Amino acid sequence: MGTKSNASSTESKSSASKPSQTRRIRAEVRRPPPKVDARAPAFDLQLFLDSAGLGRKVTEFQAKEAIFAQGDPANNVMYIQKGGVRLSVVSETGKEAVVATLGPSDFLGEGCLAGQSVRMATATTIALTTLLVIEKHEMIRALHEEHEFSDRFLAYTLARTVRVEEDLIDQLFNSSEKRLARTLLLLARYGTQDQPQKVIANVSQETLGEMIGTTRSRVNFFMNKFRKLGFIEYNGEIHVNESLLSVVLHD
Repeated sequence: MGTKSNASSTESKSSASKPSQTRRIRAEVRRPPPKVDARAPAFDLQLFLDSAGLGRKVTEFQAKEAIFAQGDPANNVMYIQKGGVRLSVVSETGKEAVVATLGPSDFLGEGCLAGQSVRMATATTIALTTLLVIEKHEMIRALHEEHEFSDRFLAYTLARTVRVEEDLIDQLFNSSEKRLARTLLLLARYGTQDQPQKVIANVSQETLGEMIGTTRSRVNFFMNKFRKLGFIEYNGEIHVNESLLSVVLHD
């Protein structure tokens, strides 16, 4: 009896001396999202693009007025609120080429954000134009801190790249008539998210000729043709009708 009791006691002590195997489970604790500071005002994109302030100013230009010239210091970005801008480059031999035509809601001068120290083109207004001029440091701050603005600017940059490709194809393969129709539609903002303006400022036939790479007389011929067909109304201002799309879409 004593032997059994001692054995049982020894087994009990041995079992008690062994450490118990505890199963550890890692629990992932989710942190609550940071509280929004109700005192911080929400970013108003349209207010930013329509108003002057620190590092921003609204400037008005008359028609055919130079905004900046090829070779000027590149130190700001501009947003077109109203009007239109023609970008052109001049070769060493003096030959000029129009590389882009911009309108309301477009940016220009954004090359300074990519490290350009001087302007690569000359910007000239094609009508009475209002610009929001944004200093480079303010533009960089807004892109870093204001996500709504940076999203808008990224979308614009991608759309601009696509349009540049389309412009190149237009110049290489399309007739002067089709290039003129496309330019008028672009000036009227057809094909954009914004509602078409339909009425655009009175752009001279000479300027339109420079935009599409043809003579003023050819522009005059096609403008009269468009007017007779009811595609445009041309009396002081240019009224662009949706039917003008048929010229661009027709092969």
